[in-house]
Amino acid sequence: MSEDSSRAAWLQQARSYPRDADPVLARLIDDRPAFDPRAWLARLPPMDLYGALLFQVTGQQLSVPATRRTLARIQALFGGHLPAPAELLGVDPGQLRQAGLSWRKISTLRDLAERITDGRLNPDVLSTLPDDELMAELTAIPGIGPWTVQGALLIALQREDVVLPGDLALRKAVQAVYQLDHLPSQQEVLAIAEKWRPYRSLATGYLFSAAFEPADVPPVARLGSA
Repeated sequence: MSEDSSRAAWLQQARSYPRDADPVLARLIDDRPAFDPRAWLARLPPMDLYGALLFQVTGQQLSVPATRRTLARIQALFGGHLPAPAELLGVDPGQLRQAGLSWRKISTLRDLAERITDGRLNPDVLSTLPDDELMAELTAIPGIGPWTVQGALLIALQREDVVLPGDLALRKAVQAVYQLDHLPSQQEVLAIAEKWRPYRSLATGYLFSAAFEPADVPPVARLGSA
């Protein structure tokens, strides 16, 4: 079986599970037969785990345009790419501030980079951890919260069962698609998402596509918390 046919078989199975479990999501899926849940990844710069965390930290509490501008300035500072941990530690923090990062975000990214370069954290080991263990390891770092790690799980590790309940755009999408009379809390989003397991990443992608059509904005680095 080729990679494309294997991918198609996975996608068919992944779509059918939440579709059968959730009638509201079923209508969303049926309305988008050509939807590719990972197409947005092709529009992002190549990222390993550190790069994805940098991407998410940069996007904390920023609009999409502001995040893109800041990322572009960071990439320009490092010759057109996102920095590896050692590269980030090698520049004057003031240059990162000039690129648009707050001092708090600079401190978070330097702390993370130091833990990786001195061996306290091993990205290869982290990448093999279950989602909850990886979450515990990374949220121990000041400035890195669940939203940041959840985005990295989607981008760098392409985990299949991730939902971002703290993402304002997702909460608004759930409100619209499920015709709620209020903005759902994080716990309400998680309760609705229980029906989508073990394919919550796919279901989240469909909801983001509904929220941002026709713009089709990537489901990360939006208005989010840590």
